[in-house]
Amino acid sequence: MKGKIIVGLVSISCLLLILVFGRIYKSLLVAYEKSGKLVEDDYSWVVVLFLNLAGYATILLPGVMLYKYLEKTNYFHKIGTNTSCLYRSLFACFGDPGEKIPDTVKSPRDEPPSREGLELAFCFTGLMGAYLVWGLLQEKIMTQDYIMPNGVVIRFNDSQFLVFVNRLSAFLVALSRLICSGQPLVSAPLYKYSYCSLTNIISAWCQYEALKYVSFPTQVLSKSCKVIPVMLMGKLISRKKYELYEYVIAVLISFGMVLFIYGSHDDKVSTVTTMSGLTLLMLYVASDSFTSSWQSALFGQYGCSPLQMLVGVNLFSCALTFSALLQNTNTAQSLRLLQHPMFLSDCLMLSISSTLGQLVIYRTISKFGAVVFSVIMTLRQAVAILLSCLVYGHVVSPSGINGIILVFAAIFLGVYCRQRTRKRKPANV
Repeated sequence: MKGKIIVGLVSISCLLLILVFGRIYKSLLVAYEKSGKLVEDDYSWVVVLFLNLAGYATILLPGVMLYKYLEKTNYFHKIGTNTSCLYRSLFACFGDPGEKIPDTVKSPRDEPPSREGLELAFCFTGLMGAYLVWGLLQEKIMTQDYIMPNGVVIRFNDSQFLVFVNRLSAFLVALSRLICSGQPLVSAPLYKYSYCSLTNIISAWCQYEALKYVSFPTQVLSKSCKVIPVMLMGKLISRKKYELYEYVIAVLISFGMVLFIYGSHDDKVSTVTTMSGLTLLMLYVASDSFTSSWQSALFGQYGCSPLQMLVGVNLFSCALTFSALLQNTNTAQSLRLLQHPMFLSDCLMLSISSTLGQLVIYRTISKFGAVVFSVIMTLRQAVAILLSCLVYGHVVSPSGINGIILVFAAIFLGVYCRQRTRKRKPANV
């Protein structure tokens, strides 16, 4: 009984700390908004990023303190099995049931080649469709002015609001689907989703924010070079070993995309790339590479379903972004913009495409791993630029054509090498 009282008091103290940290965060926001020079500075995004992290800390720091207390006191081991609401809540958040990969879950190598090919085609098509729409809408929302009924012109600039709307819609869809199907809501400790959730919202914020400083083709270029960082993250997080041909293919794809993108847009329509934009893009690549690699590790350790991953990650994403938005005065302007029919429809379409895209993302990572997912998304960048050239009449230079040929040649080489590797393995057993 004494242990229950103590852990109850600790939990209440952590909730109070959330309120205290929230007040501190609001004071920081007010100080920033009153300093006109910081707001107008070219590097104001650094301060905004710091403020965003401070907002996330209002949730994360008390959670870390509670986790450390439970770990230090060996709470779950001492209490044993308990049916109280507090115990079940704490165990869902911080308890580790251990590795529990279902026997029914098969890796892609266990699937027949024809079925694996259909699954890969489905993932490829789903990612292409969802994120081509999403890419067009995010550029439109972040770069165009919206004229309100009273004639006031508003330029949307709250990247975090878009992140929250996208994550909330994905969370509600996945939660509803899990409840209707009767599946468990989570299969891994909730706190383990917080790592990839934090890097996921940071990468999304950096991506939206970068459009204020760099051109769309430049942003696409940064995404196309993610294959190598993803492989490095895989080695760092999951100790994965890659074949030599996989490294060669990753380099060829990245080099081919550089040639293609630089040869498929006109310099006169591109904005000047700044240090701020390049830094944001590097942060995006690093955060996004960690996100997919960590999710791949969770799929492997706990056998999560794509819907469970979607619920776990977006639960934290909603909590973190909401804690930051709650005290932000820009949130009021974003809510006011929802009265604009065009902005509202853009947000709804963006959320739908983002939700569908996330569902296919987790399905792809769970079936084929983070590297295959990164390759598909790299191809998506090429298609996005190619469509832009067809729609707007941009000329593709010979180097651009050579680049796309190199990309597809690298992919076919990867398929060939993978099949050869599969055939050799049984002979070596």
